[in-house]
Amino acid sequence: MNMTRELSSNWKKLQAKIKAESSAAAASSSGSISKPTAKRKAEAGAAPSHPKRQKPDKPTGKAQGQSKESKPPRYSSKPTAAPKAQMGVTQSSAVARGTSVTITPSLALWAEDNDISPEDLAEAYNLGAKNNASLPSASVSAAKAQQQSQEDKARANEGLAPSNVVGSLGRYVALDCEMVGVGLEGRDSALARVSLVDFHGRQVYDSFVRPREPVTDWRTAITGLAPRHMRDAREFADVQREVAALLAGRVLVGHDIRHDLAALELGHPSPQVRDTARFSGYRKYGHGPKPALRVLAREVLGVEIHTGHHSSLEDARIAMLLFRKKKPEFDVEHANKYGRIAGEERKERAGSKPKPQGKKKKKKH
Repeated sequence: MNMTRELSSNWKKLQAKIKAESSAAAASSSGSISKPTAKRKAEAGAAPSHPKRQKPDKPTGKAQGQSKESKPPRYSSKPTAAPKAQMGVTQSSAVARGTSVTITPSLALWAEDNDISPEDLAEAYNLGAKNNASLPSASVSAAKAQQQSQEDKARANEGLAPSNVVGSLGRYVALDCEMVGVGLEGRDSALARVSLVDFHGRQVYDSFVRPREPVTDWRTAITGLAPRHMRDAREFADVQREVAALLAGRVLVGHDIRHDLAALELGHPSPQVRDTARFSGYRKYGHGPKPALRVLAREVLGVEIHTGHHSSLEDARIAMLLFRKKKPEFDVEHANKYGRIAGEERKERAGSKPKPQGKKKKKKH
């Protein structure tokens, strides 16, 4: 009995001890659980302050999001192409500003396609003799005049000019000749030099001509010609043929041109002649039926010529400048006289060649 009581009391103590330990373990476990909960609560309480610190970082996240959304490195390559587009616009505007210069070749091609001469095109764009740099004037320096004279002397008796000049020869050509005296006391005239220039005064042809008759008066004081100039002179027939080819189908400009044509024994259609000696607009400068070339040069162009030896090249240039100075008036007078407008006669006469007149040159009309 005592043994049994002792065992039961010990059992009860053991159970109480186990119960106490288990309750302690439960308490400890509950404490360990409650601590994380408190920590979480603390963290949860601190969380609002944390995003405040992270606000600066949020744009970074957005930027990353934008990099995914925009992927405009690809689109940004197009925006980066935008400066290129601006550069292109700038370049095109620069080309547009240069149009006034580059339009000339296009206009020339258009004029050629539409059968319009370069001279008419120059007139339409106000590139005539008015205020033109090639127009002689009192303001031309003596040095420049001397330089031109030296160039003319260097190219004297050149014959046909280089192909680039002859090839670009337009509708108009000016002609002048120098004569020497033949026959009794040199009263008759024979051809000794021929010069032709284009619409812009460029030398197209220049040649000394060997007279077919004995020269009795070289008229050196006026012409500047002497026997030495005939050493390399061309034969009359050769010069006549070359000049006729240059005149064919073109408008011939000159001063009292019938004398020059007579010396060359050539004819030219009257509708294709512009004679500054017979132009009504210049008659007021002459004391007789027709004004002298030197008078027109002084009064109309403000240039002094024939101060020394005459030059057929210089006279041809002056005649062309006088024509260009009053070209619209020349055209009106021509149309009133022949009933043709500028341009029509060229189409009608294109390819026609002046026919030699021979001794008929002395026939008066």
